[in-house]
Amino acid sequence: MLTFTELEAITLDYFKADNKRAIDVYFNTSFLLKYLMDQKKGLWERPDGGARVRVPLEYDGQEGGFYNRAGSLSSDDKTSLNSAYYYLKHAYGNATVYRTDELSCTGPYEEVQLAVSKLDGAQKTATRFIAQNIYSTAADTADELTGIGAMTQAAVTVAYGGITPNDLVSSDGSRPWDAQVTTTTEGISLAVIRTLASLAKVTDGAEGKPNVGVCPETLFNIIAGILQVQQRFQQQNESVDAGFTNLVFENKVIAADDFCQSGTLYLLNTKYVGFAIHKQGFFARTPWADLLVAGLAAKSMKIFWDGNLICSRRRAHAAHTNLS
Repeated sequence: MLTFTELEAITLDYFKADNKRAIDVYFNTSFLLKYLMDQKKGLWERPDGGARVRVPLEYDGQEGGFYNRAGSLSSDDKTSLNSAYYYLKHAYGNATVYRTDELSCTGPYEEVQLAVSKLDGAQKTATRFIAQNIYSTAADTADELTGIGAMTQAAVTVAYGGITPNDLVSSDGSRPWDAQVTTTTEGISLAVIRTLASLAKVTDGAEGKPNVGVCPETLFNIIAGILQVQQRFQQQNESVDAGFTNLVFENKVIAADDFCQSGTLYLLNTKYVGFAIHKQGFFARTPWADLLVAGLAAKSMKIFWDGNLICSRRRAHAAHTNLS
């Protein structure tokens, strides 16, 4: 049977071998995990402590205007800065090697394969929980991620990032923390995508509209068919190289994600959304431990992830549900 020293050596080799391909296990099942967490295309924070992550928001302008030689200039200040706070959420994957399983192995090679399969399973388990919860509607204080579903949820009385839409009002009376969501039952089309992108528009500039779209494969296939017929088919090579089929439509990378809710299209502006992950919680692993103290003839280790999805401008993103 493998000693703890041997298990640690196998684990270290597993994560270092094959140009660290084992690390890709964390990201190769979800386009959005790959795009935002591995490629770091959006907001990226690495706090080193605290229960919550502070994300500054700017939601109003300041005093200004034209003036003449005799005119007076205002020095009044507007309250235009605020902060959202996102609780760190915690996920883990467990790997346990039972003594009975080790005894059934026919030799060292099979024992190594057993340990590696357990490591792979722990990685996939941790990843699955995170990938599923990227799209969650969980409340700020829930155990799950405060996901994109919560970011685009229309309830004005529900806090997101510690703020309700009524808490944040601009001088012109608008509410920049309103969620952007359309629930109309209709078929997916290019017009639907354009309308949803306009709903999330914050400026006319290059970064003023969403640049990423995610949806289930069923919706993606319909969009792909429309674009191919109209000879507008184009892909982003970086996402293709990562193994994800995608389309580029009017400067938006649109991809299928198996974890996205049925009938839903999300359009995101990555300038205003991303991840905050604790410096000690980016798929950090524990050493192998003896479970005999807990009454089990087994050895165990865990992989921990500690972070949350964060947003600095809620109106820059939009969701359309009930699509077909």
